[in-house]
Amino acid sequence: MRAEKFVLTTAETKLLPSAEEVRSYRRRGWYLSEKLFTDAEVDALSEASERFYAGHRDRDLPAHPATLAYWTPGMGGDILRHNDYVHYEVDALREILTKPLIGAVAALLSGAETIRVFQATLIYKPPRPEEKSNEVPWHFDRNYWATSTSERMLTAFIPFHDCGEANGTIAMIDGSHRWEEIGADDSGTLHFAARDRDRMEELLQRNAEHNGCEVHKVPMVIPKGHVSFHHCRTYHGSGANTAPEARRAISLHLQDGDNRWRPYPLEDGSLLAYNHDSLVRCDANGDPDYTDPRFCPVIWQERA
Repeated sequence: MRAEKFVLTTAETKLLPSAEEVRSYRRRGWYLSEKLFTDAEVDALSEASERFYAGHRDRDLPAHPATLAYWTPGMGGDILRHNDYVHYEVDALREILTKPLIGAVAALLSGAETIRVFQATLIYKPPRPEEKSNEVPWHFDRNYWATSTSERMLTAFIPFHDCGEANGTIAMIDGSHRWEEIGADDSGTLHFAARDRDRMEELLQRNAEHNGCEVHKVPMVIPKGHVSFHHCRTYHGSGANTAPEARRAISLHLQDGDNRWRPYPLEDGSLLAYNHDSLVRCDANGDPDYTDPRFCPVIWQERA
């Protein structure tokens, strides 16, 4: 029996992906949704992000791990900004990002009965096409999440406006989530800003060749209120923002209900530490609890 708090309206049910669209996601590794957010909701996200940049917090992170992506005004305003865990720090963002419809779409795509938030990152890409550091090199999220047990995690990319190639939209490598990965090392667990960009491009080409595939790049043209979903193993990146205004968005990372922490040894024998591990509560075994509702709230549950 479906939990009452996760019931959709008739209108919302019509926005869910069809069976064919679910099959396409599992074949291609990405899905462009119907309009899941109203214009008012998107505008509220944008307004809340502006208040965040101005210093508003409903609560502060209990720790700032060394690998946390966290822009502050002292870094300069006209640069690529990433701020992790905004769903924890700002209630207005959390309320909209955790609407059950987003979880219901993710559940259908991933085949999971339960969907929890994993993390949410606020992104600001300034209109500086000459600045190469504003481009995001090809990578896939599963490498960052090596301490997770799940292979079904996915990301919802939510722009605050119409978003296309001129804005430096997110782009997918079609079908790359089904590739066997080769050539990976510990550097893959780092944020792309800390990695060698040429090496990342080389890895993409090597993996495509190893799997007998061409690199088919698909830029997501996302109307306001629509959402681009991608599998945790789908290679993705983004180009320069050549539009006159900043590209603004949130990447909402989602986990299925079965996902748990696992130890992930690095080449030097130490264990990888994900940012969660300094923030979430511990379970009965003393391990990081990726079900901690403060950071990882359930946003969809098929059965009570």
